[in-house]
Amino acid sequence: MAELILKTLTKTYIQAQPPAVDQLNLAVRDGEFTALLGPSGCGKSTTLRMIAGLESVTAGEIRVGGKLVNELHPKDRGVGLAFENYALYPPLKVRDNLAFNLRAHGLGVKEINRRVDEIARTLQIQELLDLKPVALSSGQKQRVNMARAMIRRPSVLLLDEPLSHLDARLRVELRTEIKRLHAEQRFTTIIVTHDQLEAMALADRIAVMNEGKLQQFDTPLEVFNHPANEFVAGFLGEPPMNIFRTVVDSGRLVIPGAEFALPITPSMQKLIGSRKESKFGVRPWGIRVSQTATAGSVAGKVTVVEDLGDETRVGVRYGDILIMSSIPVTRRYRPGLPVYLNFNEEDLNLFDPTTGERLSDSSNPLRSVADETRNKDKIQAQVTR
Repeated sequence: MAELILKTLTKTYIQAQPPAVDQLNLAVRDGEFTALLGPSGCGKSTTLRMIAGLESVTAGEIRVGGKLVNELHPKDRGVGLAFENYALYPPLKVRDNLAFNLRAHGLGVKEINRRVDEIARTLQIQELLDLKPVALSSGQKQRVNMARAMIRRPSVLLLDEPLSHLDARLRVELRTEIKRLHAEQRFTTIIVTHDQLEAMALADRIAVMNEGKLQQFDTPLEVFNHPANEFVAGFLGEPPMNIFRTVVDSGRLVIPGAEFALPITPSMQKLIGSRKESKFGVRPWGIRVSQTATAGSVAGKVTVVEDLGDETRVGVRYGDILIMSSIPVTRRYRPGLPVYLNFNEEDLNLFDPTTGERLSDSSNPLRSVADETRNKDKIQAQVTR
């Protein structure tokens, strides 16, 4: 295992267009499990391929265990890569697929057989060793794919959307297996995914990317509860965070053209300052729905009801804005019913309407620890030490 450092890593395909990866700084600790999370086209797979040596680096540095690897051949970087599409050799049996790279590195037959048997027990694929890939299910192929990456005992293990081709049940099963394997093996691991649940469940820390830029790098709970900006807030969460534009009017946050007026508390006022507009954000479970008015509640009518078995989602529309809440299944509502929305202050987020950055104040209970994670001096210290 080894620490992985990315310093101002940049990849440009066409000079006249924005970089696919734009000055990415990332410090992954020895033995840490990190997720690169973001929408399609955000640069996460390009970053992984540059680490693996499958893409050239336009600018910046990649260091594995303190060693600069920019110009090294993929086989000499000490990385193992599990491909999204498995990439197994069809004519070879599973045993030979696993042994292929070891033979290429000149290991003896006895050592190769020992490692193949060992990794087969770890991934629980002993009964597959004499089969060819065509006889395997998708879940079995992915286990073999991961075994082939791990058998080299890499310093850094790279997983490129390893669960994307599996059905829901297999994804859950293999996700649990990946978590178990990491706890046992402690490889420094990078997983690329667009699945937020996958990233939250697996990673020690999550690097959220968008348009080639790092948006936030922190623990799953910090990224989820204290998003650095509007993009991170809207990308994580199912259902997503309610985010909408409000204006300040007589001590209230108001949705223009709609009957929504939320009293501004002193702690909210510290964040808003002299701004006349802000973006208001709250996750669905930060909203309580009641048929009784209380101080600070906002009146409305139920528009949408979604019964999901373990929760009920209730939507209330204000003009063009649909605010979704998540409530216990024991409470029943129907469309058209008058209700009152109560917002938990500790769950509220306010964003700058121009930059999208989350508003924070170090003396305020609503402050975001994301300010610390986005501190450029701290990041620079990590990538240069």
